[in-house]
Amino acid sequence: MEDPENESAGKPAPGGRSCILTRRGITLRVLLKDGLIEPGEGVLSIYYLGKKFLGDLLPDGKITWQETGQVFNSPSAWATYCKKLVNPAKKSGCGWASVRYKGQKLDQCKAAWLKKHQPNASAAEESLVSEGEEEELAEEDEAEAREDNGPHGKRLESKNCTPVRYCTLGSRDSARSPHTLVEVTSFAAINKFQPFNVAISSNVLLLLDFHSHLTRSEVVGYLGGRWDTSSQVLTVLRAFPCRTRLGDAESAAAVEEEICQNLFMRGLALVGWYHSHPFSHALPSLQDIDAQMDYQLKLQGSNNRFQPCLALICAPYYHGNQGMESKISPFWVMPPPEQRPNDYGIPMEVEVTYVQDGFLTNDVLHEMMLLVEFYKGAPDLVKFQDIWSQEQTYLDKLKGSLASRTPKDQGFAHVLEQIYSLLKQSS
Repeated sequence: MEDPENESAGKPAPGGRSCILTRRGITLRVLLKDGLIEPGEGVLSIYYLGKKFLGDLLPDGKITWQETGQVFNSPSAWATYCKKLVNPAKKSGCGWASVRYKGQKLDQCKAAWLKKHQPNASAAEESLVSEGEEEELAEEDEAEAREDNGPHGKRLESKNCTPVRYCTLGSRDSARSPHTLVEVTSFAAINKFQPFNVAISSNVLLLLDFHSHLTRSEVVGYLGGRWDTSSQVLTVLRAFPCRTRLGDAESAAAVEEEICQNLFMRGLALVGWYHSHPFSHALPSLQDIDAQMDYQLKLQGSNNRFQPCLALICAPYYHGNQGMESKISPFWVMPPPEQRPNDYGIPMEVEVTYVQDGFLTNDVLHEMMLLVEFYKGAPDLVKFQDIWSQEQTYLDKLKGSLASRTPKDQGFAHVLEQIYSLLKQSS
């Protein structure tokens, strides 16, 4: 649907404009009329999960997709159509945030128009992307990085992938990228004791590590377990992978409801979450820190009784890892000092005890099979036959990492081999 060009938002503005346009009211026609962009062949582009789409910008503000000649009325319509070709589960396209004009995101052109004509616009109107769009754009930026990095998708370190020390951050700065990685701080370094102890089952690590290896995009899941108030021990017993895509709110709601039911049936509580940084450090970004702080407050609830919430980050394919084992980093966020309320939360390194399970449960095996089926045929599915490093394939890498997390009983080995065989067929 085309954005309404005449959508107004209040009183007449100085300078001869009859109305103040909201962000939705700024169309390509408006930007063309003001000379911020010009018509041309191939000036518009979309990068999504390794695929590139080129479009011509017409004088009337419409878009022609070069590959088929189809005409679209708006960036959102074109982006949604193209993304659904790659990922049929897509519900929207975040057009202005993901379509580029001569390499620059259209949302930045829109922001330039606002700055020129509405210097006193509210911060809410000027914000470039919503939270859901930020997650999707992070996924797209990673896809673009892979596009530039050769056939095996080995990701070169981008500028914001170099971690910074927390002490260099200072107060919140909207100009700082939310994807900036931050080094974690040990409790000992600030002369404090870790406020709780953590024990994690090896089956939890095995399942989340398996999940993280499957795709070049970030994955997310929840952690189930128990919190013992008397011993102050948080025990993580089960991982619940989210079989959904970042930004797919409709599907996410159904998946989360299913996970809640599984937790209840097993007598477990929600005790944390995990996500992956496929080709980067296992360190939290500023966005991760804020998300973790929110989860900690939600789990604590209104009764003010302390209940910890643990975050795990898995980095399966970062070449800075030692050996083939994925780096899995537990962290927790300490609020900033009261006298500095505008600072970021402090990401704290959490020391944990890993408990080796006696055997691989049917639950875990079933979940692994469901994950293989979910990512089957996906454009961002890892090609497990490709070379990961030297003479080792991505499948070798996966097997090597999971070997360190297997239970004592090796009777399940033949089942894992079946799953590996399915992965090779799927990719």
